[in-house]
Amino acid sequence: MTYRDNAGTVCRLKIAALLVALSPELLLVGAEVQLQDNGYNGLLIAINPQASEDRNLIPNIKEMITEASFYLFNATKRRVFFRSIKILIPATWKANNYSKAKQESYEKANVKVTDWYGTRGGDPYTLQYRGCGKEGKYIYFSPDFLLNDDLTADYGSRGRVFVHEWAHLRWGVFDEYNNEKPFYINGQNQIKVTRCSSDITGMFVCEKGPCPQENCIISKLFQEGCTFIYNRTQNATASIMFMQSLSSVVEFCNASTHNREAPNLQNQRCSLRSTWDVISDSADFNHSFPMNGTGLPPPPTFSLVQAGDKVVCLVLDVSSRMAEADRLLRLQQAAEFYLMQIVEMHTFVGIVSFNSKGEIRTQLRRINSDDDCKLLVSYLPATVSAEAETSFCSGLKRGFEVAEKLNGKAYGSVMILATGGEDERVSDCLLAVLSSGSTIHTIALGSSADENLEELSRLTGGLKFFVPDKSNSNSLIDAFGRISSGNGDILQQRIQLASTGESVKPHQQLENTVTVDSAVGNDTTFLVTWQTRGPPEIVLLDPSGRKYHTHNFIVSEAVRTARLCVPGTAKPGLWAYMLNNTHHSLQALTVTVTSRASRPAQPPATVEAFVETDSMSFPHPMTVYANVRKGLHPILDAMVTATVEPEDEDPVTLKLFDDGAGADVIKNDGIYSRYFFSFAVNGRYSLKVHVNHSPSISALGHTIPGSHAMYVPGYIANGHIQMNAPRRPVGRSEEQQKWGFSRIISGGSFSVLGVPAGPHPDVFPPCKIIDLEAVAVEEEVTLSWTAPGEDFDQGQANSYEIRMSKKLQNIQDDFNNAILVNTSKLSPQQAGTKEIFTFLPKLFINGPEHPLDGETQGSHRVYVAIRTTDKNSLESAVSNIAQASLFVPHNSAPVLARDRLILKGTLTAMVFMGIICVTIVVTHCILNKKKADRNENGTKLL
Repeated sequence: MTYRDNAGTVCRLKIAALLVALSPELLLVGAEVQLQDNGYNGLLIAINPQASEDRNLIPNIKEMITEASFYLFNATKRRVFFRSIKILIPATWKANNYSKAKQESYEKANVKVTDWYGTRGGDPYTLQYRGCGKEGKYIYFSPDFLLNDDLTADYGSRGRVFVHEWAHLRWGVFDEYNNEKPFYINGQNQIKVTRCSSDITGMFVCEKGPCPQENCIISKLFQEGCTFIYNRTQNATASIMFMQSLSSVVEFCNASTHNREAPNLQNQRCSLRSTWDVISDSADFNHSFPMNGTGLPPPPTFSLVQAGDKVVCLVLDVSSRMAEADRLLRLQQAAEFYLMQIVEMHTFVGIVSFNSKGEIRTQLRRINSDDDCKLLVSYLPATVSAEAETSFCSGLKRGFEVAEKLNGKAYGSVMILATGGEDERVSDCLLAVLSSGSTIHTIALGSSADENLEELSRLTGGLKFFVPDKSNSNSLIDAFGRISSGNGDILQQRIQLASTGESVKPHQQLENTVTVDSAVGNDTTFLVTWQTRGPPEIVLLDPSGRKYHTHNFIVSEAVRTARLCVPGTAKPGLWAYMLNNTHHSLQALTVTVTSRASRPAQPPATVEAFVETDSMSFPHPMTVYANVRKGLHPILDAMVTATVEPEDEDPVTLKLFDDGAGADVIKNDGIYSRYFFSFAVNGRYSLKVHVNHSPSISALGHTIPGSHAMYVPGYIANGHIQMNAPRRPVGRSEEQQKWGFSRIISGGSFSVLGVPAGPHPDVFPPCKIIDLEAVAVEEEVTLSWTAPGEDFDQGQANSYEIRMSKKLQNIQDDFNNAILVNTSKLSPQQAGTKEIFTFLPKLFINGPEHPLDGETQGSHRVYVAIRTTDKNSLESAVSNIAQASLFVPHNSAPVLARDRLILKGTLTAMVFMGIICVTIVVTHCILNKKKADRNENGTKLL
């Protein structure tokens, strides 16, 4: 073990010991929601600055959570409730003796209240991007939902709706209704409505009133103008994930009430498990027990906090470590970029530098103009010290002092700590960091940066970045570009359109184009950096053909940057740039393009990049995500590329997909995903995501993605139909986007441990199939799914193993012993390809040998799953379980025999009837003849 490894281990132990000793209140700082003694603490609800101030909004939020707490407590059988909640008030609202916000921000909120640019209505929903049993990202409510009491008729009471969404967010369960498949054919060949539980009753309603089922469903197609309306009065107690609005519904579907046949997301994503089964397996329930007694828990407590003035302090390393790999120069360029282009107007900014001691370079200065930004740039450190030692604590202490000058506290301030050094005593200031109320964003420069640096970000809810020592990397500028105020007001934030870097040979060019779309264009700025003396020759061409040259740019020889701010609103379209290296040596050149929204009524396309977890151990893959949307709407069919850069190796590019397969859980939800497992070394990896969208493709999804509380069109009450108001559509712009758009954003950093040195054997299996579907047509079952790869979702696997069973439990618990389907003629295709396979279940299942799991005579329900194997015999996890109902008799031989007996009986009866008819006719003829003979003899006698 090296000295650095040993020092790092000792430091981590000190940090762990200190965290154990700290009070629970301090441990909640910057943390997610925590469950303590059956109560949830730290739930953060944030109101977007775009939401209009309304005096009823906060009381209604409190009422919603209070109702939800008691409803949740009973629904979970006295397991959990809401204890403490924070509501973050926008800084744009009037002050009302609210507490000062600390690390809370809109971006970090568990629940977001937003009204996008005048758009009204919209279902409450939860953005889920991971699989069954995994936490979601956030819950969304519109102010309209929280203020308009009429909407409770459509969705149920707000507290019940919140519990529905909380189950999505916290426990990773899914909806048990399906608007796209409102009915299905069950195992008895009966048409059933998609619901859970099946005991919930109602009737079909046509345009003019109640109507029989056959009027609504013709040839298995649901007719327009028909709907299924549920009875307001029910006896069923489940399920909250189906229809929480019913007063009788007070629990989640369990094993006895769950409708496994319903074609809903819960069944598809959780392999037919009930919601209660998934919830019971959660960490919350594994570490808690039902509360004793019969009393209710205490009502929730609420803290109202409001963001104050925006305060930022740059805490910059100037130790001798910063002389390596031009770190200080690149830090100057990135900090100048942040001050001139990223930081928002009216922000207070201070600057601190540090080595073994901290030094205040400038106290807080408020940015009201470009001149204020330029003045701050002049205070950036220009030289490194001869001292190699670094003390993060000394730098942060000075940063807190700067922030406290404004209001006496550092609450709500932001520290941007950039360093390439180590600090064995970082644990000495953790208590001060936690109690400061400041958020710390960390930027690790090169592989020498302390391995415990990110702990400061984790404890305060800050971002963390890693910048490799590569002169042609633009990662440091991208990191500063990602740091915004986090208040949720996209109109005030810079959007990065392009970022590229390249080592250009003498007298060669760096050429490219960038799209400026119509939703942006204000304050559009082109930034060029270089590493040697003298700028490159710059030519910039706008869509109309106007040229900008080097002399049009503001050139700073000191930090080697050239900047052009396009006057007014930049013309939409393709902008082309060319940088010519006029020097006689290789030169690293970079280009960064940013802009702001051009129209208040139209939100621009935005991208958020992130990974599943902060750190990963080899050989587990890291899942990479990019959330691409415009306002609330997902942007579909975009080309999304992730660039992952390790410490000392070449970057790896990875195309992300929104296809509902592999790492992507839900198709067309605007979240693009992919597995990353090309781990070259141990240590830090940086992430950057680039999004391009073609103008010829329809950009926006027609619905808001996510898991929604069910909208109820009406009820049957006392035999009468009571329809609710029509569902409010969420408005969206149908404007034709002529030029498409381009976005780029940093996704921060993550770390990987346990990567073996040198070549290693194949340890990556194919990924789990998550989109298996089965369709039965008469006696055949057709399966469809997306092909996994040789390694997770890349390459081409070797074989499929398909098994089936008449019993769900058999295939869930003992896949290896389920019935094997012959797949000798089925070979896996390239990852991402749609696979289709048809087989005859009766060739593998003989009725008498396999009980029917409750099926009636004349129908079979079969359950099917797939496992994939690669060429090295590594196996994937078993797929989701698909099901199909077959309307065939159990044994074909008895059916044929029965048919022959019926035919024989029919023919015998017909022959017998024929004989009787002939006998009657013959008898009748004989009698008539005898009568005629008697008459003739009588005549002769006379």
